[in-house]
Amino acid sequence: MEPAAVAKTEATLELSERVNRIAPSSTMMVVQAADQLKSKGVDVADFGAGEPDFPTPEHIKRACIRALEENRTKYTPVPGLTQLRQAICDWHKRELGSSYHSAECVVTVGGKQAIFNAVCSLVDPGDEVVMAAPYWVSYPDIVKYAGGKPVVIKTRAEDGFVMHAGQVEKAITEKTRIVIANSPSNPTGGVIPPAELERILAVCQRHGVWLMTDECYSHFTYGDVRPYSVASIPDSKSALIVIGSLSKTFAMTGWRVGYALAPQPLIAAMTKLQSQSTSNPTSIAQYAAIAAMTGPMDSVSIMLAEYARRRDRIVAGLQAIPGVTCRAPAGAFYVFPNVSGCLTNQMPSAAAVASQLLEREHVALVPGEGFGAPGFLRLSYATSIDRIDEGLRRIGRFFGQAK
Repeated sequence: MEPAAVAKTEATLELSERVNRIAPSSTMMVVQAADQLKSKGVDVADFGAGEPDFPTPEHIKRACIRALEENRTKYTPVPGLTQLRQAICDWHKRELGSSYHSAECVVTVGGKQAIFNAVCSLVDPGDEVVMAAPYWVSYPDIVKYAGGKPVVIKTRAEDGFVMHAGQVEKAITEKTRIVIANSPSNPTGGVIPPAELERILAVCQRHGVWLMTDECYSHFTYGDVRPYSVASIPDSKSALIVIGSLSKTFAMTGWRVGYALAPQPLIAAMTKLQSQSTSNPTSIAQYAAIAAMTGPMDSVSIMLAEYARRRDRIVAGLQAIPGVTCRAPAGAFYVFPNVSGCLTNQMPSAAAVASQLLEREHVALVPGEGFGAPGFLRLSYATSIDRIDEGLRRIGRFFGQAK
């Protein structure tokens, strides 16, 4: 006799509301689309990824190899090795004039996790987070994931895409929890002058609001602009969250090492969240990071000199295209041209431009819509001069044919 049939109920894929209210990273989508073309043998002029094309410095790689050889592959404390946390604090003091100690530092899986943990530790549903547009693509979605509301301040290209204290003052309400200042900026390369950052900090302190400074591009500034942290101001720490990363400064994007500096109670909360998500960052990457924080900085000046050369080339090339306007960035390694003058009925948005450039000319770049800046494009010049010249040739041909 056959056994009784067992009824089966199919699981329903019903995603959570907090996941449905965020979107995939637009930069990661461009990287994925470019990689798909490359896998088919297509020659892509890739300006999409914000990633140094320089190798990780040798002494950092050797420290990782040594850690492997010494079997340093076990769990570490959740907030990172004490030696690394202190090395980060010492490096930040030496380079940027702050005064943190290891209990005020947490090591994270890249700077993005530091931002995520800080926002999720402070923001409740209905709280507001103030940010300037153009903004880094992940800021609004991290805030939305936490149940908060992004409050966006518009900045202008002719003003260097700089957020001003007066704008922050007007944007703050009784629901505001955090103001985010990204300088140098991804995507614009804009740099907030030190005096303006100090005024923004004063506004935040007056209103009892946290200032989060994203310093991931701190050491890539041009001309007379110098690396700066508002954490160098005495009595700033109680209102301040500093976000940093080794990814750009030390060409360590894939190593995934970032950090946050903040008052110890907030660091403890972020560590608690991290203990229930990723736990510690990769052990051998942390040993490499110690070498980065305590070793020579020669590679930074070498990269910066080359970025400056590339910046001049790509800005001049874009400015030569009719209908395109482009300011020279003061920091980072991105240009953010305005292509509104090139839009047509068949190509009505920057998103359409980016899509057709990838399809027709195999040029990968990111549309401004993902950064809260319709009509603009972001191009990373963390690539060789030869590839920049080839990409400019294709972009010029594309806009010439579009008219």
